[in-house]
Amino acid sequence: MTTDDAVLRKPPRRADAVQQRTRTRNPLTWARGGGLSAVVFALPLLVIFGVFSWAPIVRAVVMSFQETNLIVSSWVGWDNFQQVFADPMLPVAIRNTAYFALLALIFGYPVPLVAAVLMSEVRRAKGIFSALAYLPVVVPPVVAVLLWKTFYDPSDTGVFNTVLGWFGIGPFAWLNSSTLAMPSLVLEATWAAAGGTVIIYLAALTSVPSELYDAAEVDGASVWRKVWHVTLPQLRGILLITLILQIIGTAQVFLEPYLFTGGGPDNATLTILLLIYNYAFQSLGGNYGMATALSLMLAVFLAVMSLVYFRLTRSWSAS
Repeated sequence: MTTDDAVLRKPPRRADAVQQRTRTRNPLTWARGGGLSAVVFALPLLVIFGVFSWAPIVRAVVMSFQETNLIVSSWVGWDNFQQVFADPMLPVAIRNTAYFALLALIFGYPVPLVAAVLMSEVRRAKGIFSALAYLPVVVPPVVAVLLWKTFYDPSDTGVFNTVLGWFGIGPFAWLNSSTLAMPSLVLEATWAAAGGTVIIYLAALTSVPSELYDAAEVDGASVWRKVWHVTLPQLRGILLITLILQIIGTAQVFLEPYLFTGGGPDNATLTILLLIYNYAFQSLGGNYGMATALSLMLAVFLAVMSLVYFRLTRSWSAS
């Protein structure tokens, strides 16, 4: 190799590398490299997202410090938050929402997993069972609630009371009972929402290596041991995600209490979102400031809870 070849093959000097990076960061070079096209394609999405997502959030933050009827507004500072904390219905709504979330976790969280595991063991007509499991999700929520409202008819001719009457049980007041109203709402909500989670679990089960089940079967493991030692560890990440999503969803329950009972009987099904609705629309003119203040408090609580949850489960979900 000659001296000239060695000089030609020397790595570029530091000044040359800096100059090359400077040329790369030049706006004209960036535009020619496709950066401008990317911005043009992303701009409509950013505008739509900003107008329909971030703008309402900013508007809600401003409204929480105002007394407004959506036409005339006046600044009141922290008064809306103080009125929310002073409302005697707030502890009732928090307690009912927590009770709904607890019942939904106890009964509604394991049901989709059990259904998905059982359906994954079916050798024939698995598609039919999947469609049947997802069918309640297709039914419009309002239609589903009105349908179940006829099931919960407290008379002897009600669907559930008729079936229980065959065994000499009942009749029950269901939605008219302060004790049974919330479990009745949880039962309908579980039926309506479980289908989507079942499909998620079924899709996740297809990624579990069959060799693990074969090895467990060779070791003489029963079906439940295979589920406990193979299926659940493999679905750990999905289970953690669905758990936090269910907690967030149940904390925002509104449709069932609103359509089934309106928060009754005796405020036994009054939830946080229903209380927000009452603040805004219960009286003429509405107290939109208190409604947005409570909405922000709920949003902040869910955000902080989600952050803490993901921090606590980070190592477990990754292992």
